[in-house]
Amino acid sequence: MEDMPLRALALNCSLKSDPDEESSTDALISVLSGAFEELEVAVTRTVRVASLDIKPGVTSDEGEGDEWPALREELLEHDILIFGGPIWMGQVSSVAKRVLERLDAFLGETDDQGRMLSYSMVAVAAIVGNEDGAHCSSAQLFQALNDVGFTIPAVAACYWVGEAMGSVDFKDLDTVPDKVTQTAAMVAGNAAHLAGLLERSPYPG
Repeated sequence: MEDMPLRALALNCSLKSDPDEESSTDALISVLSGAFEELEVAVTRTVRVASLDIKPGVTSDEGEGDEWPALREELLEHDILIFGGPIWMGQVSSVAKRVLERLDAFLGETDDQGRMLSYSMVAVAAIVGNEDGAHCSSAQLFQALNDVGFTIPAVAACYWVGEAMGSVDFKDLDTVPDKVTQTAAMVAGNAAHLAGLLERSPYPG
């Protein structure tokens, strides 16, 4: 049977709730998306998480008005998660933490072989900021995502950190730094390779 084309979904965990407001996280996700598309991985869309009513909690449905269930279903239709967000106070944003808390429900949502729904999915990160914290943020994301069943490839984080306490954001740069472009290509290549392997040969459970 011919392999299905790989698909990726990007979550932008910026604190900016208006999807039309310019975001450095969106800008870096776009760099990664371009690298994925060169590998024929379809990045279906970028979700501005703060624009949704994602209720606090650790279940897959927190009741009336909760927009997480629909986003969860959309996420599970993909092979790769691009988890993007800014650094605030040296760590991932509160919006990113809200997503991680809701993903905690996967721990109890397993098949008859003990596999979480996310076992076939690969996750990578896109981190931006004007302060130290890129390694701390990616470490927080990857440990949490791995705990709830996502697979993390080698070189899974693409990040850009500006001058500490500076005023230049990633979205303000005239050109994307070569190192960011090179890293994006490596992240996309490794993630696509791993996702393809998992599609053909899932974890046994």
